[in-house]
Amino acid sequence: MWFKHSAVWAFLLGLIMTTPPAWAADLNPVASVEGITEFRLDNGLRVLLFPDPSKPQVTVNLTIFVGSRHEGYGEAGMAHLLEHMVFKGTPDHPAVPRVLKEHGADFNGTTWLDRTNYFETLPASDENLEFALRLEADRMVNSFIKGEDLASEMTVVRNEFERGENSPSRILDQRMWSSAFEWHNYGKSTIGNRADIERVPVENLKRFYKKYYQPDNAMVILSGQFDPAKALGFVQKYFGVIPKPDRVLENTYTEEPAQDGERRVTLRRVGDVALVGAMYHITSGAHPDYVSLDTLEHILTSSPSGRLYKALVETRRAASVSGGAYALHDPGVFKLSAEVAVGNEPLEILATLNEIAESIHEKGVTDEEVNRAKTYWLKNWELSLNDSQQVAIQLSDWAAQGDWRLMFLYRDRLEQVTPASVQAVAKKYLQRNNRTVGVFLPTKEAERVSVPATPNLAEMIGDYTGREEVAQGEAFEVNPDNIQKRTMWTKLSNGLKVALLPKKTRGNTVTFRLSLRYGNAQTLAGKAAAADLLPSLMMRGTAKLTRQQIQDTLDQNSGRLSPSGGVGDLSFSGETRRKNLPVVLDVLRQVLREPLLPADELEIIRTRRLGALQQQISDPQSLARIALSRRLSPYPASDVRYVPTTEEEIARWKAVTVEDVSQLYRDFIGGQVGELVVVGDFSPDELLPQLESLVTGWKAKEAYARIERPATKSTNVREVIETPDKENAVYLAATIFPISDVSEDYPALVIGNFVMGGSTLASRLGDRVRQKEGLSYGVGSFLRSSSLDDRTSFYMYAITNPVNMPKVEAAMAEELDKALKDGLTSGEVEAAKTGYLEQQKVEWNTDDTLAGRLSDLLYTDRDMGYYSRQIKAMQDLTHESVNAALKKRIDPKTLGVVVSGDFAKAAKAAPVVEPKK
Repeated sequence: MWFKHSAVWAFLLGLIMTTPPAWAADLNPVASVEGITEFRLDNGLRVLLFPDPSKPQVTVNLTIFVGSRHEGYGEAGMAHLLEHMVFKGTPDHPAVPRVLKEHGADFNGTTWLDRTNYFETLPASDENLEFALRLEADRMVNSFIKGEDLASEMTVVRNEFERGENSPSRILDQRMWSSAFEWHNYGKSTIGNRADIERVPVENLKRFYKKYYQPDNAMVILSGQFDPAKALGFVQKYFGVIPKPDRVLENTYTEEPAQDGERRVTLRRVGDVALVGAMYHITSGAHPDYVSLDTLEHILTSSPSGRLYKALVETRRAASVSGGAYALHDPGVFKLSAEVAVGNEPLEILATLNEIAESIHEKGVTDEEVNRAKTYWLKNWELSLNDSQQVAIQLSDWAAQGDWRLMFLYRDRLEQVTPASVQAVAKKYLQRNNRTVGVFLPTKEAERVSVPATPNLAEMIGDYTGREEVAQGEAFEVNPDNIQKRTMWTKLSNGLKVALLPKKTRGNTVTFRLSLRYGNAQTLAGKAAAADLLPSLMMRGTAKLTRQQIQDTLDQNSGRLSPSGGVGDLSFSGETRRKNLPVVLDVLRQVLREPLLPADELEIIRTRRLGALQQQISDPQSLARIALSRRLSPYPASDVRYVPTTEEEIARWKAVTVEDVSQLYRDFIGGQVGELVVVGDFSPDELLPQLESLVTGWKAKEAYARIERPATKSTNVREVIETPDKENAVYLAATIFPISDVSEDYPALVIGNFVMGGSTLASRLGDRVRQKEGLSYGVGSFLRSSSLDDRTSFYMYAITNPVNMPKVEAAMAEELDKALKDGLTSGEVEAAKTGYLEQQKVEWNTDDTLAGRLSDLLYTDRDMGYYSRQIKAMQDLTHESVNAALKKRIDPKTLGVVVSGDFAKAAKAAPVVEPKK
């Protein structure tokens, strides 16, 4: 059990408000929709409040309305580069990642076409809320934006750019966007142009920052457990003092002219799997046509009912199909794509894809298809609203389209979609001359598609107020004592372990997780592929439900059911609402007890899996990960713990048969051994009889015995893997030692790892390799520990340009040696203890995480006292005890290293261009 993903807890701070909120005296609501209220400060800052007392956490999201759409000549990637630079500090907050870590924040920043946002989720308290608002107000206008920071961060962003260059699907996607948009900036990649990234003068970046990072171009979104009046007071205190700028921002006005002929892109790069796609110009997200287009995309690509899925995936001509209708501020695109199955002609697949998409308006769509798509999207909409953290982040995108209330109009409009409206948008937009797939083909006369402009949002939305608010949950205190007291620990009649944690949740949601254990090291030999296949194949149909009926029933009951597992483990996790729980659990019962395991669906799964494996053959990250795993688990090929090469894995998947899977199910799967956890809004007395029906009388023929995975011997071997024509390289290193997560040294190692690289940017590795030297976009370390075996592994990782790999290796080794030789400081350890324990409070506020941790406790025959002891042990740590544990357990002489990349090309390359200063 990894304590890194385990609970440490959030305490309630303040009372749950049961009366209408009292706003700050000098601020009145501008708009209010279903529990979300907007205010506006005199300087133009927009503020959204979304109080949610059900989780003791608070999310602060600062959205700046600038993205790649706003960039000019020579500025490609500037919005994204600024996102990185704003983490470099201000005079009052010189170490932004570190201070966020110290407050236990889960934080990030993202850049997209229409906006940039910064968000952090922290344990709920007035202190944390004030801190986050003070920080965001400060870095919005006072960030350093220094030349020396640009010099290092430029290479980090370039490294991120190069990582994308490793993916043919990403490059093909960007080429299609670029070809589809000749004039509008949506044709530019958000990450930017390589030359602009490398050469942008810091003065230009400062001008861009001062122009857009101002209160009249920003929105603060607060969600979670907080006092609204205090929150508005903090917003006024820190944001209200920022003066409204004199400059007036001009709206972007470029419109993409109607396309008058098919455009074709051909991409030739090293790779293993062919891909095809098509794009069509469509409306902005605010236009009424958009919801019908979103519905149309689901009708075409959904699994298993989608028309493209049936025509291409079920016939095994394609490994997968996907799509998207992009909701943007200006008219966007409707995208369809397919991963071509090996042995098929890509141009034929593309022709089939185009024919199906562009004839759908003639053939029409059915009520069943439209209702299924509407049900699916409405379910996702409703479930997303139950998570206040995600709502805060999603509102950034709705607001960037022009108005955050579009989030609710989307739902209202979706409910009104009809087959006629879907057929109309298909006819209007899915035309040959409006698509981008390849070469230009002239026609005798123009066949233009005129895309409507974005509507006048103020006129269209008016005084819209939405509907009733979603049901609020209780303010549940996630600490070990409360969880232990509120949880019912029991067993079903056949011995299956059960933990039931009833509590009121936002939207009356319920989360559950079932894990079944089976077989042993001897009886499961040679059954790895069948074990990997089994969970997914069980979801592909039962004695009474087709695959589509399973999906429809789940959608109609706001349910999700996800299978997973491997050798010896079969798991299903799910989510729904209280009133729908009996129906969703009955679907699970049929999946468990009456699966058809259809051969045709096995072939679909096989095709997709083989496609994914083919891509791994030349992927640096996959190759490095597999190579290192093989060194840490050096078992013979006959052992169930053996780690196969990608080629061996492909051979396994080609050889497995439906009879192999059926035999595994018949002989090994039963309901006697495992764990079942339910968390959320339910009645244990009402639920227990149905839980019994899941597994009663269901026994496996083969006996179960846990597969042991003791520590193996680490070796100091460096392996180099060449991956030609890949722009990004990967560094992985690991050592292994014989302790479990109950060892006396374990808490100290967790905190030591947090200082070294577990806290990403605010760590020694992150500070050295990314922040100071700019060698890697992704760098860090992590600790993986077993609960039942004496096996703990320490890993370090980084991605970089192949040219910079020697510098990365040297820096990683030097930082580890320095930590072991000189030790971590008292300040580092104390800050790490605070930051790590606070971080856990945020992680444990999600019911899915809570269910997973309770399941782990059942599996290991523990209770919440385990976490109480771990918390106490961490609180008592000193820097001496942490340093002693690191020196005792981590030996650089046993550190195995794998590097993967195009080093032959790097050896011939010219020096990397550094930015102008």
